[in-house]
Amino acid sequence: MELSTGASVAASLGIAVLLAALHLAAPRVRKLPLVPERATGSFAGGLAVAYVFLHLLPEVAEGNEAVGELLSSALRPTPLTDLGIFAVALAGFTCFYGLERLADRHGGRGARERRDGDAGSAADTDGAHGPGAWVYRLHLGSFLVYNALITYTMALRLRTGVAFALLFTVAMGLHFVLTDRSLEEHYRRRFRHGGRYALAAALLLGWGLSAVLAPAGTLLVSVLTAALAGSILLNVFKEEIPSGRRSSFPWFLTGLVLYAVLLAAVTALSE
Repeated sequence: MELSTGASVAASLGIAVLLAALHLAAPRVRKLPLVPERATGSFAGGLAVAYVFLHLLPEVAEGNEAVGELLSSALRPTPLTDLGIFAVALAGFTCFYGLERLADRHGGRGARERRDGDAGSAADTDGAHGPGAWVYRLHLGSFLVYNALITYTMALRLRTGVAFALLFTVAMGLHFVLTDRSLEEHYRRRFRHGGRYALAAALLLGWGLSAVLAPAGTLLVSVLTAALAGSILLNVFKEEIPSGRRSSFPWFLTGLVLYAVLLAAVTALSE
């Protein structure tokens, strides 16, 4: 089922509000009664990994083909131009990895784990050993752009396929729960005092931009999707495949299989 432009904008607002609410409720979601946090984290990880391999990467490849066709009249196709969109995805991946390393070097989670020997310690990472304010602003700012891109492209996703857009929303909603944990572990006091609200607001801002200045053109949409894909890849593999005591392979496998089955069913029904 495909939606009209007006209906997709209205529906994407509902999704943006839902995702913003999940950001604000993330600490409670991670600590659901009778459900260990490692179960919710591993389930979300399996679901997100299935999304990356079965939907996101094929979507980037499809965008690369569309851009190649678009540019073929102006540029002679070469192996280098064929890699253009994948280079954008790589840039998104590298950008987020660099920010993660920067946060660790300036006293973030890595330093705290070495100091306390426990990733779940209540140590305050914003004290004398914590990362500087500029690192926090840079790291949080990258996630603000990341969130805004998700909702900026949501109306377009709804117009091309409601079921796929809803599956994307589920994957991103659970993904936010775990990126929230990562940021709180890096910048405990600062993030609690405003970061979570800023991330929720960025989702609504992204929707607002799409309502007044909708993404248009194959090239722009493909570039935005590729940049988002690279960022999602890094965050999925960094946060949603936890190691040691914070992981549960059965729950990871449950999330992966469930999402793969749902995606296969939606694909079959859409043909």
